[in-house]
This record gives sequence, C-alpha cells and structure tokens, in this order.
Amino acid sequence: MNIQLSEHFTYKKLFRFCLPTIAMMLCTSLYSIVDGYFVSNYVGKTAFAAVNLIMPVLMIFGCFGFMIGTGGSALVGKTLGEGKRETANRYFTMMIYLTLILGVVLSVIGVVFMRPIAYMLGATEAMMEDCVLYGRIMNGLNTAFMLQFLFQSFFVTAEKPQLGFLATVAAGVTNVILDALFIAVFHWGIAGAAWASVIGQCIGGVLPLIYFLCPNSSLLRVQKTAVDLSVLLKACFNGASELMTNISTSLVGILYNFQLIRYAGENGVAAYGVVMYTQFVFAAAFLGYTIGTGPIVSYHYGAGNHGELKNMLKKSMMIVFGAGVVMLIAAYVLAAPLADIFVGYDKELFEITRNALSIYACSFVVYGVNVFASSFFTALNNGGVSAAISFLRTLVFQTTAVLGLPFLLGLDGIWWAVTAAEILALMVSAAFIIAKRKQYHYL
Repeated sequence: MNIQLSEHFTYKKLFRFCLPTIAMMLCTSLYSIVDGYFVSNYVGKTAFAAVNLIMPVLMIFGCFGFMIGTGGSALVGKTLGEGKRETANRYFTMMIYLTLILGVVLSVIGVVFMRPIAYMLGATEAMMEDCVLYGRIMNGLNTAFMLQFLFQSFFVTAEKPQLGFLATVAAGVTNVILDALFIAVFHWGIAGAAWASVIGQCIGGVLPLIYFLCPNSSLLRVQKTAVDLSVLLKACFNGASELMTNISTSLVGILYNFQLIRYAGENGVAAYGVVMYTQFVFAAAFLGYTIGTGPIVSYHYGAGNHGELKNMLKKSMMIVFGAGVVMLIAAYVLAAPLADIFVGYDKELFEITRNALSIYACSFVVYGVNVFASSFFTALNNGGVSAAISFLRTLVFQTTAVLGLPFLLGLDGIWWAVTAAEILALMVSAAFIIAKRKQYHYL
C-alpha cells in the first residue's frame, strides 16, 4: 500500500517512504563514479584529472533542473495540501515547460563555450582536449540531465517514489554496462565515458516525462496550461537555495582544484576526484532523504498541521545526525580500500588520496544536519532562509577555509576546509531554526 503525504509519519513510515529516493540518489551518483573508475583505470590519470576538472561546470548546468524540481515540488506539495489538485497539476506542467526551454539554452551555451571554460578552469595542455570533448558530449544532452533532476523531486510529490527509483536504477544500470562496453571493450576512451552517461541520463529523464504525459494513478499529470510567470519565479526563488548549494559547491570545487594544482599538482586534482566520488555517495543518501521528506513538510505546512511539522523536524534531525556518525566511521575505515580501487596503480597518488579521504570523512557528522535544515525551509516555501544557509555554508565558509587553512596546515588544510565550513554552518542552521520557530510552529 502506498504511503500518502497526509499520513502521520513514524520512523518506520519515514524509512519506507524515503528509501526509494535515497536509493534513487545513490544510483544517480553512480554516473560520475563509474565514469571515474573506468577512465582512471583504462584511460589514465591525466584523463581522470580532466574529467574531475570539468565536472563542476557540468553540474552547474544540470542543477538548474534540481532548482526547478525542489522549488516547484515545494509549491506543488503545498498546493496539494490546500486541496487544489487541478492547480497543482498546472504548476507541475509549467515546471516541465521551463526545464525543457532552459535545458536547450544551457546546452547550446555549454557546447559553444566549453573550450574557453576549460581554459579558465586551468586545464593544462595535456588535459585540454579531454576536458573539451567530455564536456561537450555531456552538456549537449543537458536537458535530459535536468529532467532527471526535476522528476526525482516530483515523483515523491506524486506519491510514487518507487517509480522514481526504478527509472533511476534503469539509468544507472545502463550507464554501468555502457561504460564497460565503450571504454573497456571498444576503447573509446573519455568519449565513451561521456556517451555512457548521457544515454543513461536520457533514460532517467525521458521515461518519467512519458509517464506523466500519459494517464496514470499518481497525484500529478501533465495538462494544458497557460504559463504564469509569477508562479515560475516563485518556484525558482524557492529552489534557489538548492541551486545555490550546487553552484557554490561547484565553484568551491573549482577553487579546490586551483589550490590542489598549486600544492600537489596533477596528483592533487586526481585525489580530489576520488574524495568527491566518496562524497557523492554519502551526500546522495542525505539528499535522497531531503527529497523524500520535502513534499511531506510542504503538504502539512499547506494543510496547517503544526504537530506533524514538529514530528518531521524532530525525527529527521535524529536520523541525519545518526547517519552522519555512521558515515564518518565508514569513510574512515574504507579510505585505503577506496583509494586502492581508483588509484592503486600509483603509490604516491594512493597515499595522497588515502590521507585526504581520512580527513574529509570528519565533515559527514554535521553535513546531513545542514543539508536537511536548508531543505526544510525550502519545503516551508521560505527560499530566503534556505538560500542564506546554503550560501554561507558552501560559498562563504568553504571559500574562506580552503584559502586560509593551507597557510597553516599545508595540503592537509585543503582537506580540513570542508569540516571547518560545516561546523560554522551548523551554528547558522541552529540559529535560523530557533529564530523561525514561532512563525512555523515546529518547536
């Protein structure tokens, strides 16, 4: 039996409802991880460094779909809670229109300007052609990537998280199989990695679109509607915090690469790539949880159920903090094995990577709390507070830390930067939750 947004959520129901979205995000994280494994082991560390150098820019383009999905689903979920299903479907359709149009525009921009972008990122002569080739193939089908992000949020709002999971599994399995085929068998190199990813993204983005275009048993369906610019702007503003998080994370990733080239050269960039793959997996679990809980919070906020808002905040904070502790232990224990899987062929690179993973693991204890706090305010349709938490956490605090700590700790300072930033962000998150408690009645 499907769990409905209107229900009271126990720990068991939360786990059952959010498990598909957590699994969905874990599968999504396979794209870059599988690409990285095959590129590193079959093409070489220069190509591996090139993929990691250009990846932050590709994520910036793709995450506009995440902005529309999170901001739009919060608005649609609130509208469903108010009992306005037809209006909710109109809003949902508008979000799809916006994603399709914006996706095409961003694809053209990315393809045309990929070479100067790679140059600005500091790509060496050896890395340049790989950066451009991988970037152009990936960004050429950015619309499908954006649609996949969009529907990851809306499947939950439609009370069909399991379908989102199945679509993402299909996309992930396709990517894994094609990576092995294109790179290990056909020897297409970095182009093979890119084509494997975009074909997987097409499956993850287009199949859900077909589902919502057809008659279905979910709460949502595409229907004819006029475009209301004010609705689109409201959704984008509300989801701006998630976009800010992803853009800031990508910009900080670019800054990390600059610092690592300075302190450790090409090996530093390659090691950071392995750290990011590990972070993708652990972050995916937290993001999957917030995607799953966001529509629940939005629905009960729209329905005026203050007791359920209290319930969701209390239980969620316990869950994300507990998960963070488990992830800290897991990341520390797995540091050496993970380093060996990706870069075991190079002893110096292996040691840099193992050390980086061990230090970076400390950030996971509070990472989930900050991600949930930002998502919680997005679900409450308060994009301003959510954006403030995201902006300070990812751009201000991390930028300051990654620029300042290396002066004190050398290369290790770069790896400690994210933990320092997350601790500062935790203070900001706590301050906002306390300050807004009377407005939303969740404490």
